[in-house]
Amino acid sequence: MSEFISPAKPIIGDEEREAVDRVLRSGMVAQGPEVAAFEQEFSAHFVPGRVSVAVNSGTAGLHLGLLAAGVGAGDEVIVPSFTFAATGNSVALTGATPVFVDIEPDTFSLDPEAVAAAITPKTKGILPVHLYGHPARMRELEALAAARGVALYEDAAQAHGAALDGRPVGSFGEFAMFSLYPTKNMTSGEGGMVTAANEEIARRLRLLRNQGMERQYENEIIGFNARMTDIHAAIGRVQLTKVDAWTKTRQANAAFLDANLHGVVTPPVVEGAVHVYHQYTIRVPEDRDGFVAALKTEHNVGAGVYYPIPNHRLPSLAPYAPGLDLPETERAAREVASLPVHPSLSQDDLERIVTAVNAVTKAGA
Repeated sequence: MSEFISPAKPIIGDEEREAVDRVLRSGMVAQGPEVAAFEQEFSAHFVPGRVSVAVNSGTAGLHLGLLAAGVGAGDEVIVPSFTFAATGNSVALTGATPVFVDIEPDTFSLDPEAVAAAITPKTKGILPVHLYGHPARMRELEALAAARGVALYEDAAQAHGAALDGRPVGSFGEFAMFSLYPTKNMTSGEGGMVTAANEEIARRLRLLRNQGMERQYENEIIGFNARMTDIHAAIGRVQLTKVDAWTKTRQANAAFLDANLHGVVTPPVVEGAVHVYHQYTIRVPEDRDGFVAALKTEHNVGAGVYYPIPNHRLPSLAPYAPGLDLPETERAAREVASLPVHPSLSQDDLERIVTAVNAVTKAGA
């Protein structure tokens, strides 16, 4: 059988290794000049005019971003249930309550009408997720937040370079978090980057990530150790030089699948949106799990299921959502499967994916 095609794959080259060696030789390993340079370059590349603050994980970025924005006990933050648990976890870790609402089916992100219905006097903010690399319904959510007097934040963990109406994701909310986990569209090995709308939030982020101090031993607030190392920043700086080309390859691979797949629902792109295809997520209306299993066992093609259990049904987060009914979220959790489109795929790989999907769907018809 042909070599297994994985649904996601980190890409680390000689340039990244050389950058790590450079840092190790320098002796400046903890948060230092590489981190500062990475923050400036990240802002310039993805969210010009915003301040970026590097942290040690995407989850830390969400948690500290919410704290820096003033979220705490007694507040509510509206979030999707159809996402990785870090979104809801980060709200809960502040002492606030995550309020789960349903998604709309095209972008897999928050349904603005459902958000509007969920706003209460306790609502501090709205936290959409730009899931799979497609921007959320930011036109409607931005207008809704302004009209109702609540804050808007962004979980952009999977959306490096995505945009809507010419505006990059990360430029809508008071803060936005980009993950730098190994399988994201770019990585620093592990880490996160938080973009802030103003210097006040950026300063609080810097305090929170470093034990509450900007100057050594002058601790101003209670903080964490969420610093990024120069080793990770050096990797991220190299990846910044490659991510645009990788994104174009992802988009070209997605276009090839769009044109050739049968029997599944390919991912739509709303007008004015730039999709960066962190995941190429299809819908399989009948027997998704059987479809994924057949791809692997019969064709050696991997497909990921992100996410099979909605947050509001996880044991950790279900107490925040007793008796909640989210039909579009439940449908997505039953139907979604993500096919490989990562930049390391060859044309032969893409043709194998198409052949495998079309054979499995034909067999199941």
